[in-house]
Amino acid sequence: MKERYDDLDEYIADLKSEIEGNTQCAAHYYNLGLAFLSKRDFVAAEEALLNAVRNSPHLAEAYVQLGGICLERDDLDGCLRYNEEAANCRAKFPVPWSNIAFVHLQRGQPDKAIAALNKALKWNPEFIQAKNGLATAYYMKGEFKKCEELCLDIINQESAFAPAWNNLALACFDQKNYAKAVEAADKAQELGFDVQEGFLEDLKPYRA
Repeated sequence: MKERYDDLDEYIADLKSEIEGNTQCAAHYYNLGLAFLSKRDFVAAEEALLNAVRNSPHLAEAYVQLGGICLERDDLDGCLRYNEEAANCRAKFPVPWSNIAFVHLQRGQPDKAIAALNKALKWNPEFIQAKNGLATAYYMKGEFKKCEELCLDIINQESAFAPAWNNLALACFDQKNYAKAVEAADKAQELGFDVQEGFLEDLKPYRA
């Protein structure tokens, strides 16, 4: 629907008009929420998305978006709760499982993250963000070879996916493959990834 509009405000006004004529249409509320997210108006987006799930309690995508709004507020509990709700609505929807794993990784719980990521990848084996999350989890557990293998798989799938190059650099460094670590870190930076300054310092002695 949105592509018919040159102006986002016009699109929002039209959606509000549609909602006035049908206050129980979850799809209109959901689209309104996405439109407000495009404007980074998180308060209005949250209100619209909550209206969407009030009218359609199993609208998994809306719960995922609400979880994203929680992340903007650094509310990991809220993000986890909404994504668990999304996964309960649609168990085969890989995105909430990946988001659940993200929260576990932020909390330093790689085993819980791996369990969630395996569910995400069960339903979408090519889900690149989930694969990278799994690589991160294995790195956190000290399983550097597994991390490296996953990163290479991701890079084979999408060579410009910068986070995988960063994880590859970390995994190689901890396996004392310093030349490969330097090469991977440089590639991550070239692709726009913000490699940690401390890690770049660690790499300096190994640069030719």
